[in-house]
Amino acid sequence: MRDWFRDVITAVFTVAHGMAVTLRYWLKTYDRDRKTFTQHFEYPELPVPVAPRYRGYHRYDLTTCIACDQCSKACPVDCIYIGKQRVENGKGFKVTGFAIDYSKCMFCALCVEPCPVDCIFMGATHDLSCYSRDGCIVDFSRLPLDIAWGRATLNPTAVADSKVITQPVHAGPN
Repeated sequence: MRDWFRDVITAVFTVAHGMAVTLRYWLKTYDRDRKTFTQHFEYPELPVPVAPRYRGYHRYDLTTCIACDQCSKACPVDCIYIGKQRVENGKGFKVTGFAIDYSKCMFCALCVEPCPVDCIFMGATHDLSCYSRDGCIVDFSRLPLDIAWGRATLNPTAVADSKVITQPVHAGPN
């Protein structure tokens, strides 16, 4: 019985000591003039400033893509899916779908370097929140070109609207 009381007292003093350390650091770092994140950046209305080398959601130019599959081969998590068809009266392929599954993507930018025509880049968009896993798959061939290539215009509304379209917006360069 004596051991049980000793363990209870030890537990109470350990928790009290931990809370005292937390309170001490909180008092050291407390700043009355510190604002919340949304007061600093006005987040939903204005984009949050990001570093110049920030690796956000991709920018993709469908008009210059030659469907070489180099980006999907370089991706370590296989999150890039390219649909292509052979051109009948010429050589090469036309892109019928270019989708990236952002539930798998780790934003490593390994897909950017092997592209021979520089049609894919890491963008500055940092928020593409969605309520389902299906919303995390972005098919850039179904987005209008100004949204797919734009710096900070890729948004959940545009992605949701692109899932309603049944045919790609643009068939590629050929």
